Amino acid sequence: MTQSPKQSDAGGYGNPPVSTRFEKGRSGNPRGRPRGSRNRKAPYESVLGQLVTVRTDGTEQKLTAAEAFLLHMTRRGLGGDAAAARATHDAIEAAPGQVNREARVDIAQILIQFRGTSLKSRLEQTLRDLKMATKLDAYRETARVVLEPWLVEVALSRLGQRRLSLSEQQAVWRGTRTPWKVEWPEWWEFRGE
Repeated sequence: MTQSPKQSDAGGYGNPPVSTRFEKGRSGNPRGRPRGSRNRKAPYESVLGQLVTVRTDGTEQKLTAAEAFLLHMTRRGLGGDAAAARATHDAIEAAPGQVNREARVDIAQILIQFRGTSLKSRLEQTLRDLKMATKLDAYRETARVVLEPWLVEVALSRLGQRRLSLSEQQAVWRGTRTPWKVEWPEWWEFRGE
């Protein structure tokens, strides 16, 4: 009796020999990627889960960064920031479960204290991300960050009737990336050093 081609040990293209095939239920890569390793949390979840100190009416309270951020956005929304109010509303609507309406916090009295990076470095990074400012030397930590000319023009146009002093004009000139490209107002006196 002859064996059928499927049971022979010879094999061929797309048909490996029976003796070298993987056993059922046994991995072909036993030391490979562990199961569930792709189910990791996004990196921002670990940041939002960190505890921060929130001071309310002189009493300190430990909250997660996500809770503190929601309180901060609520405060800004109550202060008149429409975008913050919408974002807070959307976050509350998307939250699982019901909001506890009995828990009342005077949002206007909340002061959020961040530990870690300074406000100046966060502000500079935000301005660079928005293409409003440029770091003069990208490889040096202490390099100056200067404003883009278009931003200076917009800011000056919003002054209305107010005029800057000569020392203020010098500070604006030094803080502008390419001051010779700015269309300075007629009242501008300082033209470089």
